[in-house]
Amino acid sequence: MVNQQIVLTYLYLLLYVFLSSGVILYNKWVLSPRYFNFPFPITLTMIHMGFSGAVAFFLIRVFKVSSQMLQLTFTPSCFPCRNWFSALGNTAFLYLSVAFIQMLKALMPVATFLVAVICGTDKLRCDMFLNMLLISAGVVIASYGEINFNVIGTVYQITGILAEALKLVLTQILLQKRGLSLNPITTLYYIAPCSLFFLFIPWFFLEKEGLDVDQIQSNLWIFLSNAMCALALNVIVFLVIGRTGAVTTRVAGVLKDWILIALSTLIFPESVITGLNAAGYTIGRTDESGKPFVDQRRLLMESRTESVIVQPSAGSPCTTT
Repeated sequence: MVNQQIVLTYLYLLLYVFLSSGVILYNKWVLSPRYFNFPFPITLTMIHMGFSGAVAFFLIRVFKVSSQMLQLTFTPSCFPCRNWFSALGNTAFLYLSVAFIQMLKALMPVATFLVAVICGTDKLRCDMFLNMLLISAGVVIASYGEINFNVIGTVYQITGILAEALKLVLTQILLQKRGLSLNPITTLYYIAPCSLFFLFIPWFFLEKEGLDVDQIQSNLWIFLSNAMCALALNVIVFLVIGRTGAVTTRVAGVLKDWILIALSTLIFPESVITGLNAAGYTIGRTDESGKPFVDQRRLLMESRTESVIVQPSAGSPCTTT
């Protein structure tokens, strides 16, 4: 007889891969001048936050889904970083293909390790440093092989990766020192208004003048469905981490990236993958042991015994697309 818990776990992982890929492809379609042509990434991020905040408010204040309220002192440390990552990541869609953006995201372990060393949460080790150099070399090779390479888009994406790395480290420090146990709804309840506040200033100076409100009003269903997908992704990420652990989520994320690269080349014809792209990305996805193809069974066993800091309890990284 099939274990229902195992089936549910795999269902969560499947939903995570589907929603994560779908949100990225959807955002690309909305923002790209070649398709829907809504070149306002900060506005799109604010729509996501406004919708998520409204849903979280009704669930907590009206339907009383979550009774635990958090100390407001926890919010300032990581919210600006989350906003910058989301906005910068969405801005990169205006200049780069989805496939190349996913290749650049292979730098995330490098950025996180460097920020952790600077913040004092990790130590500079020779083996880890050499592995980070190998990952960086792979990304450089993938960039060299990119046909539609764009410096501005690359700078936006790398800056967003650094912001995401800083957010992860600050969140780790916060959770370990304060011992918080967070759920996605409560997190969004606090994240959304703070995100709107921090994004308002750059939105006012960069996008307010050129924004076509009629485009939003006449295509409200597009923006509503896009925001619903982003909200669903935030929730499913917490469910996956709470049920399987961060390591398993990382394995699923690697699988998702390969699927996303393949899908993007089919959906967006301008996304062309070269041999150097594939070779560089394979090197860039090398795990900490130095092997490009990890032993998933070992990682799954580790995920069952590891201590998961963030989990959906009654008692959020603020997650990102």
